[in-house]
Amino acid sequence: MTQPLTKADYDPKDVTVHHDPARLRRVVRALRSAGRNVALVPTMGALHAGHRQLIREAHVLQNTVVVVSIFVNPLQFGEGEDLDRYPRTLEEDVAACREERVGLVFAPSVQDVYPSGAAQTTVKAGPLGAELEGASRPGHFDGVLTVVSKLFNIVAPTFAVFGEKDYQQLTLVHRMARDLNFDLDVVGVPTVREPDGLALSSRNRFLTPEQRDSAVALSAALVAGAHVSARGPEAVLAAARATLAATPGVDLDYLELRAPDLGPAPAHGDARLLVAARVGSTRLVDNAAILLGDGDNADHAG
Repeated sequence: MTQPLTKADYDPKDVTVHHDPARLRRVVRALRSAGRNVALVPTMGALHAGHRQLIREAHVLQNTVVVVSIFVNPLQFGEGEDLDRYPRTLEEDVAACREERVGLVFAPSVQDVYPSGAAQTTVKAGPLGAELEGASRPGHFDGVLTVVSKLFNIVAPTFAVFGEKDYQQLTLVHRMARDLNFDLDVVGVPTVREPDGLALSSRNRFLTPEQRDSAVALSAALVAGAHVSARGPEAVLAAARATLAATPGVDLDYLELRAPDLGPAPAHGDARLLVAARVGSTRLVDNAAILLGDGDNADHAG
């Protein structure tokens, strides 16, 4: 029998913060038993307008309690990456969740998520996990999928909501959910951008004003590629590269055109243009949908 929920478990008029996975699981199970849907928005905190949009999209789903997880996952950071300096702003994040009418915040410690210390059993991302971001950050997506699978098992959501800014991550989560038979729907939400086109990211706060100006080149390169998409893949890549090369302070990691599932790019039709670069000491990623070989729709990017 499911135990009745107390106000300390879940308050429909305010956000409730949980740290203990077992307690959160019990609360969600009770909500599901009462006929509520549960939408999980996984984050690493430092919430910004892009995260708020994910939460708002989750609210659109019918009869839904929104759960936001806030956890900086050490398993997805490699040696020399920015784990220690990644922003941790739990108090501000909970306030943002309250403003967005989030029902539950799950903010576990590293020990809560990995009680045995280093994870012995992990999820392997497969060949795609070693490409693009995975080529520059070996093991990154194994860490991402491992923690996401744990969140799926702890929260048991009806829906899980992810942003398209991290498009490779979204693609791999879709694949994992299908391959491992998770009983949920993965929902992708378009990238939220600043007025000048820069994709919102928690790491943007590390940019100096000059670096911030240079960082706009990533989104500008995607737009430049989209504008010549009627001419085919080579023209798209050439236009995007030229935009990046003309901007000082952008250290390009990769610029690739792929199919929507991140397989080889087609000669015509839907494709995805992906870019990663370091601006100063900050690594940024972005991507856009591209329609190849159709002059009537050559200006499509998103």
